[in-house]
Amino acid sequence: MLRRLSLAGQLLALQVVIILLVLVGVAAVSVAQTIQRAQDSEGRRALSVAETLANSVSLRSAMDEDLVRYVRIAAESARTVSDSASVVVADAGGTVLASADPAELGTAFPVGDSTVLDGRAWVGERTDGRGRYAVAMVPVLTGRDQLGFVAVERRYPGVLDGLAEAAPNLLTYLGVASVLGLGGSLLVARRVKRQTLGLEPAEITGLVEHQRAMLHGIREGVVGLDLRGRVTLVNDEAIRLLGIPGDAVGRDLAELGVGEELREALLCGEEERDRAVATAGRVVVVNRLPISSRGRTLGSVTTLRDRTELLELRRELQLTRHVTDTLRAQAHEFSNRLHTIAGLIELGQAEEAVRFVHRVSAGRSQLGAEVTGAVQDPAIAALLIAKASQAAELGVDLRFAPDSALPPLGDELSTDVATVVGNLVDNALDAAAAAPERWVEVSLGLVDGEVDVVVRDSGAGVPPGLEREVFRKGVTTKDPAGGGERGIGLSLVHLVCTRRGGEVVASSDGGSVFTARLPADPELVGA
Repeated sequence: MLRRLSLAGQLLALQVVIILLVLVGVAAVSVAQTIQRAQDSEGRRALSVAETLANSVSLRSAMDEDLVRYVRIAAESARTVSDSASVVVADAGGTVLASADPAELGTAFPVGDSTVLDGRAWVGERTDGRGRYAVAMVPVLTGRDQLGFVAVERRYPGVLDGLAEAAPNLLTYLGVASVLGLGGSLLVARRVKRQTLGLEPAEITGLVEHQRAMLHGIREGVVGLDLRGRVTLVNDEAIRLLGIPGDAVGRDLAELGVGEELREALLCGEEERDRAVATAGRVVVVNRLPISSRGRTLGSVTTLRDRTELLELRRELQLTRHVTDTLRAQAHEFSNRLHTIAGLIELGQAEEAVRFVHRVSAGRSQLGAEVTGAVQDPAIAALLIAKASQAAELGVDLRFAPDSALPPLGDELSTDVATVVGNLVDNALDAAAAAPERWVEVSLGLVDGEVDVVVRDSGAGVPPGLEREVFRKGVTTKDPAGGGERGIGLSLVHLVCTRRGGEVVASSDGGSVFTARLPADPELVGA
């Protein structure tokens, strides 16, 4: 079995075939033009021979004196010298006087639609079984009288004759075209082979099919973008995570309705690692890598991982941690108070012990009344009371803004608000505990259909320029020597807010100020 030609070989063979076809076409046109020029030339030659013989004084004299023998000699001489197929001389009635064919002598010459009998020269053509002929008829005149006419026939050249005449030029064209065509074909074949990395069409097809299957089979979303931000490739998982139509290739992100924050992550000029972004009701971890070739940037490839379920687990873990820390703080506080009561009893100060119990009870009742009076949602109220115990352990004064007022919330919104409040208060307590003045103020309210959470502290504040960066995973203003995983709480707050269509912003005003807004469903608020 013959080995299949390579891509370069196929291109070379195709170019050779094209060259041959062009040459055949050129040859056909050249032969046709040569034949046409020869036919025009034969017609002019036939007319020239006929005019020369008809205007001969000796021919006119011989015809006028009926010297037929001389007429025939003159006609044959003209045919031989001009190499014409036939030279016929006829009288005024059309009877043949001289011809190379003895059978024609004395017969009527067929003039057809010629005008020679009217005294005018005529040029035409005639066809018989042996070929085509150029025919010229010129009258023989003496004064005003017409003695007869001369008819000259010249054979038209055939295709082989035309090809033989055009052969020298065709050979020249063939040689030049062959050299240029083959040289160009070899250059094109080498360039194509270099651009395809030496791969053959079947290998390229197999590679594309394999990569396509792999692209759509992986569990992570993959998005390729060019320098203009247009999608060059996207797999099924990326379409699901981004909530974009399946015909996204060739369209830009803004046209596809991708959110501003996710567009920023996909279009930033730098490399991105594990950046969490909320989009289309999900939490997506973005890893972006710019791609380049030969020092020229081509675009970027970004992978997307769905971390919505992980976020839910982390939020539940954060709530559990809040409860654990609160119980630990309360247990520590109650242990200290029990030790105080036991000491007073051992000292015989029973009345002082009773008064101490009343003071502690009144303080707890006052705190509980203050919180529940402002916050009617039981889960969030319980969280704030527990945080008050944790703040007391750290020596931080936890305050509640006088204008705080929050009605009961639906279960899902209450959980999200508790996550936001718990993380912001924890962050504020850590900041305030290291400050000379230790206080944290919490403000809660429902304004224009949104739950507003504002947490202020007396700490050092947010460093300038990091107002947005503090919400990214791994970014923290705390001392890294403190141990544990840093930069998680504020990132979780940001994801919870953006997932609900809200926002959280950071600023500094004598300390850190964090303001979170979460849209509330009017039908669930107060239920």
